[in-house]
Amino acid sequence: MGYILGNPLTDDNVDDNSKIPYVHRMGLILDELYKATKRRCKKEYVTVDSRNIECAKNLEAVSECTRMVNRAHILEHRCGLASPKPSNEENRRSIKENLENSITERELPKLGCREYAYLLSYYWQNDDSVRDALHVEKGTIDTWERCTPDLPYTKEVQSSIHYHLSLSSRVYSALIYSGDHDLIVPYLGTEAWIKSLNFSIIDDWRPWFVDSQGGGHTAPEFMPKECLAMLTRWLSHNPL
Repeated sequence: MGYILGNPLTDDNVDDNSKIPYVHRMGLILDELYKATKRRCKKEYVTVDSRNIECAKNLEAVSECTRMVNRAHILEHRCGLASPKPSNEENRRSIKENLENSITERELPKLGCREYAYLLSYYWQNDDSVRDALHVEKGTIDTWERCTPDLPYTKEVQSSIHYHLSLSSRVYSALIYSGDHDLIVPYLGTEAWIKSLNFSIIDDWRPWFVDSQGGGHTAPEFMPKECLAMLTRWLSHNPL
């Protein structure tokens, strides 16, 4: 028995703090800016002392450098609609607003944009014939929205690292994978919290690729063939 997680938001502090080192490693900010930010913020980029003016200035500079980057996949165009997996309430609201504005004003993203398919899914899922084919009971859903912000839940858990430790202690297997071009939950943060579990290393790290690099957030969406091969091998207890 076991479980599989892809690009998982696991610890708010660890994952968010990994974004600055990640954008530097991917060449989105200069070495000088990264070194100054790391020094002035003391490697803490989330909970920043309001009195640390120099740190705030550097973080603002980093934000400006990455403002137009598509966070779901840093190599793809940012086409206006929000990312497929919003990481906070502001992003969730922007999805709804952008969808409604685009549909109302008929301002569709360019055909080459991944977001075009997101917008078309709105029309597809709200078509009566599609709902009938999917056996959606009439009256249960008013208007279907992708990544709806209206789920009735309260977020209370800021870190789930101890759950991973508990499950692993019960001999559950786990496959944790990341898209290497994801800025929403960078792989550096995932590596950091896995390392914090202090597990013994049975097999040294080595590069392995099913075909190529280029996965974004929700990696199977960006690299379906490669992810299917990976999951099939893992479920069959074959080497990745």
